[in-house]
Amino acid sequence: MSGIHPFRVLRAKPLWIANGVITGVLALLFTVFYVGANVDPVDHMKNLPVGLVNADKGAAVGGKQVNLGARITESIKKSTASGGKIDWKVMDEKEVKEEIGKGKLYGALVVPADFTSATTALTGTATAGAPTRPTLTVLTNQSAGSVGSSLARTATTQAAESASLQVGKELTSQGGTGQAKLPAAARVLLADPVAVTVEDGHPLDSHSGLGLTAFYYSLVLVVCGMLSANVISGQVDHALGYTHNDMGPLRLHRPLIRATRVQTLAIGSTLMAGLSLLMGSLVMAGAVGLMGMHASHLPLLWLYSVCAIAVSGIGALTLLAVFGTPGMLVVTLVFIGMAVPTANATTPLQALPGFYRFLAEFEPLRQITGGIRSILYYDAQADAGLTRGWVMMAVGLAAAALFGFGVTGWYDRRGLHRIPAESEPEKAAAPA
Repeated sequence: MSGIHPFRVLRAKPLWIANGVITGVLALLFTVFYVGANVDPVDHMKNLPVGLVNADKGAAVGGKQVNLGARITESIKKSTASGGKIDWKVMDEKEVKEEIGKGKLYGALVVPADFTSATTALTGTATAGAPTRPTLTVLTNQSAGSVGSSLARTATTQAAESASLQVGKELTSQGGTGQAKLPAAARVLLADPVAVTVEDGHPLDSHSGLGLTAFYYSLVLVVCGMLSANVISGQVDHALGYTHNDMGPLRLHRPLIRATRVQTLAIGSTLMAGLSLLMGSLVMAGAVGLMGMHASHLPLLWLYSVCAIAVSGIGALTLLAVFGTPGMLVVTLVFIGMAVPTANATTPLQALPGFYRFLAEFEPLRQITGGIRSILYYDAQADAGLTRGWVMMAVGLAAAALFGFGVTGWYDRRGLHRIPAESEPEKAAAPA
């Protein structure tokens, strides 16, 4: 036995430096990814898609056909007040319902069919006790993300309020001296005549987590794949005899079965594919059966869940096989650190800095969340994120296979075989 006390290793500067660099970099990166992405969504917002609908049928005023709705929507569309933060998409009521029902719009502003007639009638009914105010309707879409829906609601409400003041100026100028004869309350009404109502454009079930169950369910799938990869990697090494397996105070060791790096990755990937059937089933049973999460298309949800876990897990196994021990840090950054802020779940992509929008193009959590959101909220419509989810999972699986087996195959060809630590002294002591 060595007479050196184990705690003396704490005096070694390389131990402190190496661990300090790794943990410090991780702390900084997670801060940048999480806080940096969400520190100022309003300032970073660019081209947030919001619908703009003019259903106004107009009215005859003074022998002329007038359509105040057309004026309002045209004015909002041409306005530079939003500074490019809102992408106003002019469409009809049917189109806006379809786009909101696919999560492609974060909200909408709707001018109703009777807007002009109700507005012009104010000048004739203002002396009455209870004139009917024209309305503009703000539609929200919490299913597309709470922050995005909130940003869209703020923008549409501000646009509606500005439109009301503009219409009020026109009514007041048209009334001329006759406005002075109206009661004070009527004159105040004419100055700001429009009532703004807010409605949910795509109502969700109460067990949908206010539009966040898709994100959290997807996060569970990715975490299951990532953590299972770490477990499977260690257990495969133990089964092949390359590492010990500590079970409490017991240390178990199996006879060595020599395997190439390619074979080891193939064994782990096969295990992951098989166990993803179990994990996907339990995740869905836990979320839907035990916790009561609202969900439809259950067979599709199950299949998508299994595939998402399998692809995430095989991707993580690939990084572990290629990078070795540091691979778990890379896995954590790829599947959690960079993934959560760019998932397009809480903060919309349009409200993220450019670097994060770039990451979102290939980060796995964003792709998986889009597919789950389509299944849970949008009746599994293909163009609501489901097709992209399937395609990107296939691309991710292919990339993992090419990268993982390509690099590990190169390791094997170069003779960089895995040698158990306990065999090194024996090799060194062997006769020449």
